[in-house]
Amino acid sequence: MRKTLFKWHSYGALIAMLPLLIISITGSILVFKVEIDSLLRPAHMLVDASVTTPRVSLDTLMDTMLSANSDYELGGWEIFDDKSRSDAGYLIERGTENWFKVYINQYNGQLLSEPQTLTHYLTDWLLELHYSFLFHVAGASVALIVGCIMLFLGISGIILYRRFWVKLFTLRFNAVRRILFSDIHKFIGILSSPVLIIVALTGVYWNFIGIQHELSEHSDGEHYLVSAPRHSPVISFEALMQQTEAEISSYKAGYLTMPFEPGRDITFYGEVDSSNPFNSEYASFVSFDRTTGKLLAKQDIRQASTLTVFLDSFRKLHFGYFGGLLSRIIWCIIGLMPLILGFTGLYLYWHRRQQRVKSAHNRRQQVVSA
Repeated sequence: MRKTLFKWHSYGALIAMLPLLIISITGSILVFKVEIDSLLRPAHMLVDASVTTPRVSLDTLMDTMLSANSDYELGGWEIFDDKSRSDAGYLIERGTENWFKVYINQYNGQLLSEPQTLTHYLTDWLLELHYSFLFHVAGASVALIVGCIMLFLGISGIILYRRFWVKLFTLRFNAVRRILFSDIHKFIGILSSPVLIIVALTGVYWNFIGIQHELSEHSDGEHYLVSAPRHSPVISFEALMQQTEAEISSYKAGYLTMPFEPGRDITFYGEVDSSNPFNSEYASFVSFDRTTGKLLAKQDIRQASTLTVFLDSFRKLHFGYFGGLLSRIIWCIIGLMPLILGFTGLYLYWHRRQQRVKSAHNRRQQVVSA
């Protein structure tokens, strides 16, 4: 049984090595996406407002953005009120399914960028590469399979080397390269496997949900092309955002999704004060009817089911920001461990293969000599 598991562990690593390395490298970088964006593009990402400066009305901000970009409709809006990070509007080009992103200063209404595609900026391109290898649903399907293999590698590695705990911190530096690489592979694999399993599990779930949505909504090839607003023009989004705070105690909106597809309404996703460090910033929501503005549904994560709370925790668990800077650094470092595991594992596989070839050659020589 162990021999068979070892074989599949080796084959799985060989099959998924390249895409796993891409996912690992991009994932580690994306742990610090906001910081990288702020460093590379401060004019887009950062605003300078005093603690007493109020936000401009959301309706005014939307009007400003749409007036300057008349060929687009709104699909979503990132909302910040920390006096340092800008808002971002997500636009859909009319008559197409092409999404764009625009930054705006929410404290003075000044537009900070032109519309750019969702893969235009470096970290946004890396995010798409991480999620789908730049091939949309087909690429996400590959990433789903690779994530499953990564999950299997983590679990099988723990099973195969479970006895290595006895000598966990023993590395035979004076041994031959094969033994040293074997020790390094086991050492890093055992230490990093719990985090890699969490990252793989959460990634597989998100890819599955995304693919399922695409297949259920667009399986017949039909796409909903926005040509006009799908909500009533008399609706005040600022008033709805203020109502969310009255609907849920301590609620703070973080993202607004617009009714850009049939069946969608106006929904604000946000966070609440919670003792659970794994509750995400989009864990709670309030939805309104797109034609009347009437309250449809709301969810306070503090009162949600155990399953809902568990699934919501995937966001923080995947990117590791549940414990502040320390957990993010740990996630970033461990996210790069597949590089070392891939290198040492490939060397060990090559060495074993060379040994088998050499043994087969020796047996043939013996037969000839006899």
